[in-house]
Amino acid sequence: MTENDTPTLTLRAIGGLSEVDEAEWNACAGTTNPFVDYAFLSALEDSGSVTPETGWAPRHLLLEDADDRLIGAVPMYMKNHSQGEYVFDYGWAHAFERAGGEYYPKLQISVPFTPATGPRLLVRADRPFEETANYLVQGMIEVASRLEVSSLHITYPTEREWSLLGEFGMLQRTGEQFHWQNKDYADFDAFLSDLASRKRKAVRKERREAVANGIEIEIRRGSDISEQDWDDFFRFYIDTGSRKWGTPYLNRPFFSLLTERMTDRVALILAKRDGRNIAGALNLIGADTLYGRYWGCIEDHRYLHFEVCYYQAIDMAIQLGLDRVEAGAQGPHKLSRGYLPVHTYSAHWIRDPAFRDAVARYLVEERREIDNDIRYVGEKHSPFRSEN
Repeated sequence: MTENDTPTLTLRAIGGLSEVDEAEWNACAGTTNPFVDYAFLSALEDSGSVTPETGWAPRHLLLEDADDRLIGAVPMYMKNHSQGEYVFDYGWAHAFERAGGEYYPKLQISVPFTPATGPRLLVRADRPFEETANYLVQGMIEVASRLEVSSLHITYPTEREWSLLGEFGMLQRTGEQFHWQNKDYADFDAFLSDLASRKRKAVRKERREAVANGIEIEIRRGSDISEQDWDDFFRFYIDTGSRKWGTPYLNRPFFSLLTERMTDRVALILAKRDGRNIAGALNLIGADTLYGRYWGCIEDHRYLHFEVCYYQAIDMAIQLGLDRVEAGAQGPHKLSRGYLPVHTYSAHWIRDPAFRDAVARYLVEERREIDNDIRYVGEKHSPFRSEN
């Protein structure tokens, strides 16, 4: 347990979401981003996907007032590896260990396995944000200091949080993703009309060829997703995860818990051929954003990945009136399909002063390169017509 100097507020770290009331947590998390919702984070823990045994030991930080009411929270984990984060610090770990230090364990403030920007300093709506967030940041640093971890990492926070963390002296890092932006399109054809002629023709060709082999696309929402659908999708996920990461992060029970606890926010896009599911992508629906996650397949069909993950997501976002689509990490190949580069953010507290200074110097140049790349791609390689 940690306490700050204000007698009416108490900070404490807990070992799992089962130790906090769901309604209290969500009063701080809000309704905009599905990944910080109690239902999503608890499904990770209750399924066994996030546990000390998998290298993600929950140390969630709670800020309570004098009436024991939760007014702020932080999803925080003690980690003994750097897997499932998507903001890569392997090079930092190797350098620190070569110099005789121990990089692990470290503290990670994030949503496990989810490279999606969202709130990390969860503040109750009726509380002043900056004042409450300041207490949370002080608590995070105090926990990191008391545990004597090498470092504390906040990945994919909002830009507002990133700026606040920088004011506390944390090292600021940027990254790059490709997101699709809705310009109040009436339908997919309206979006296509904004693309340059050559790109528009290429997208139409890809959509035709993706389903040319008798493939049908189905979108299933919430309770319409059957356990058989999840069995099939898990096979797709395992195949992709085994090839990309060696060991997939999520287990089968997680997906059942997801639909049970987040029924109205889950959409599964499935490709079927000869009456069976052959590919799919999971999407979570936020207040203004569609988040694409976890593509996989058991048959290889040209352009099917683009259809299921990108074009169907755009179509769904337009129909739901959402502002954007975030289709995950990586992505230069998304550019020609209407997804443009944007900044992502992370902040880092490093206990060792000499190591901190070395990382700080590296980040100056890295931020400059990210800025230049986003500017160059946006100006020179946009798929949209020049008058846009």
